[in-house]
Amino acid sequence: MKAVCWNGANDVRVETVPDPKIINPRDAIVKITSTAICGSDLHLYDGYIPTMKKGDILGHEFMGEVVELGSAVKNVNVGDRVVVPFTIACGGCFFCNRDLWSLCDNSNPNAWIAEKLMGHSPSGLFGYSHMLGGYAGGQAEYARVPFADVGLLKVPDGLKDEQVLFLTDIFPTGYMAAENCDIQPGDIVAVWGCGPVGQFAIRSAYMLGAEQVIAIDRIPERLKMAEEFGKAKVFNYTEVDVGEALKEMTGGRGPDACIDAVGMEAHGTDFMGLFDQVKQAVRLESDRPTALREVIVACRKGGNVSVPGVYGGFIDKFPMGAAMNKGLTIKTGQTHVHKYLKPLLEHIQNGDIDPSFVITHQLPLEQAPKGYEIFKQKQENCIKVVLKP
Repeated sequence: MKAVCWNGANDVRVETVPDPKIINPRDAIVKITSTAICGSDLHLYDGYIPTMKKGDILGHEFMGEVVELGSAVKNVNVGDRVVVPFTIACGGCFFCNRDLWSLCDNSNPNAWIAEKLMGHSPSGLFGYSHMLGGYAGGQAEYARVPFADVGLLKVPDGLKDEQVLFLTDIFPTGYMAAENCDIQPGDIVAVWGCGPVGQFAIRSAYMLGAEQVIAIDRIPERLKMAEEFGKAKVFNYTEVDVGEALKEMTGGRGPDACIDAVGMEAHGTDFMGLFDQVKQAVRLESDRPTALREVIVACRKGGNVSVPGVYGGFIDKFPMGAAMNKGLTIKTGQTHVHKYLKPLLEHIQNGDIDPSFVITHQLPLEQAPKGYEIFKQKQENCIKVVLKP
């Protein structure tokens, strides 16, 4: 089959690789009909996530048709259209039983690697390094899905791929980010980063009862989407002092909740931003936390900070004093996708949201290298790339 393979920093190629096979009774093989490039894939593309190996198949946002099932999979049938959560979960461990699906104890065969860095391992993830399982990803023609008996959601008739594809990751990720804000009636929520996750966080914050959402970015087309589709008040951080603007909008108090939807490759316009870029380039710091610093300083006292943006290792100059003395609640984590699949599918079916609004580019799988480059460089007004095998 054809698959998008990692060959080093800024080097992805569409290669011919062996077809996946059933190796466990709880496996399924899915013929992929739609897959996408995610912002967190860029951390792999840029070479900042450790334990990647040449030839690794990328991609964790994918869906398609079941073509083969292991003997233990009874929840779907061959021929069913399904979406696949990017987090891999067994369904029976301590964490899965508490709806903490992305912390599954049994889905990362390389847990020992993650434990060295993090103390304990999260779940395995599709196409996201050997530290997180070494699983082949879904930017391919076919994929093996472990624990398919708990990890596949059948797509109802009448829904297009583009409407449900993002149930695999970015819609639940944006929703969980907003849910972690414990939004109360009248709350003002600020979102740093208007990429796809940020867009869904904006929409979700309103769905959960926010009175006003403020969106912060520097890319005009992202700000335009946040304003037109998300009904957010927008700030371009290269043109305004965001901290002062937020104080002005909130009577000096600050937003009730702040979301960092940027993560480990945040851009900065001041000396600290340059400091982070230099230290990350020479591997003296693994992550650039510009947005995270701003979020913590901007949030009101006693407020909530939510971090859906991916962080891979260690950061410098973390304002722990502000977080502690202001009494902030900080929530983060890989998304517990399984928890949100059915509720968010209902929102789609009810017409509350059509997640396809973020798609700006659809390309054949063979053009994946182009897709990665235009997504990374923000070319052609690109916000989200969908690949069609």
